[in-house]
Amino acid sequence: MADAWVLVLTPELTMLVATLALAFVQLFLPATGRVMANGFGWAAGPRDRAPEKGVVTQRLERAHTNLYETLPIFIGLVLIVHVTGEEGPVSFWATQAYFWGRLIYIPSYALGSPIRPFAWLVSAAGLVALFVALLA
Repeated sequence: MADAWVLVLTPELTMLVATLALAFVQLFLPATGRVMANGFGWAAGPRDRAPEKGVVTQRLERAHTNLYETLPIFIGLVLIVHVTGEEGPVSFWATQAYFWGRLIYIPSYALGSPIRPFAWLVSAAGLVALFVALLA
């Protein structure tokens, strides 16, 4: 019976797992900045006062929020593509674009780089391409 369930991670599912790992890491980036600015006492306490935040920490918070705005769409599309068997070259490259765009978005936003909008556009194009994979 144990052999009945064999999990096969397709490239699309692999990129979904990688994106979820990225989301997990991204959760800790602004938190680390807040702890560094306010100390462990603030972090361990009731946090009654608003934390001090540097510019980079604020940007990391916005990057984290931005990821969570599109992540449910990405998860849903990847799972639908997988369940319907519509995986192929389009969905492969779409998931790659979304993941790598999101990965590049983090440091480009944190550093104030002008490539940030392009990284966002690459990830958004990945979402559009996943819709196309379903319709093809």
